[in-house]
Amino acid sequence: MLVRLWLGLLRALTKILLLEDDALFADSLCDLLEESDYEVQHFLNGQDALNAVFKEKFHLYLLDINVPLIDGVSLLKELRSAEDNTPAIFLTSHKDKEMIQRGFVSGGDDFLTKPFDNDELLWRITALLKRCTQNEPEVVGQLRHDKLHKTIFYKEELLELSKKEYDLLLLFMHHANESVPKELIIDTLWSSSEGGSEGAIRVYVNRLKQLLPELHIENIRAIGYKLVC
Repeated sequence: MLVRLWLGLLRALTKILLLEDDALFADSLCDLLEESDYEVQHFLNGQDALNAVFKEKFHLYLLDINVPLIDGVSLLKELRSAEDNTPAIFLTSHKDKEMIQRGFVSGGDDFLTKPFDNDELLWRITALLKRCTQNEPEVVGQLRHDKLHKTIFYKEELLELSKKEYDLLLLFMHHANESVPKELIIDTLWSSSEGGSEGAIRVYVNRLKQLLPELHIENIRAIGYKLVC
């Protein structure tokens, strides 16, 4: 139970941009998404949404179409022309084929017609994010993780890692600049029948430090370790 709690606290939140001019409907969507551990930023008009995209990165766009200043279709078309390939789902009351076609032509990945089932929205979000990220490399500083081939590169050089060294370094990458509890490391590297220990953790941390002397792994007293990037 404790390990699951740490996993929940340490897991990076997926950031969703919600463009919706119906404030009450948007509030209910925000509650739904936040209860599912997504981080949501809501905007009432397309211009504010566009400004936000220029300032920070989002992992998914949920876009209404008929909104003030810049409509959802025009907004996504502009983002796609700027080589922004963030996955996008249109949430709209439009039912005509022409509007649906415009949404997909502008670069939309999916389309849900209001009113829709909340569970269906969550399922579509999960499927779309999984499809868009399953082969996308993870990059942390000079480290790059190839998820497809389960390999890690440092400064574009392939690292020769044992299974546990790979698992440990990947865990540090997923929680870069965050304290990783020793209990979480043990749970990740060893099965319950193997039984890891703090001494064994030190062995693998030291191996990573020897292999990558430029890598800065801090010992957080009485807690665990932190990869500082």
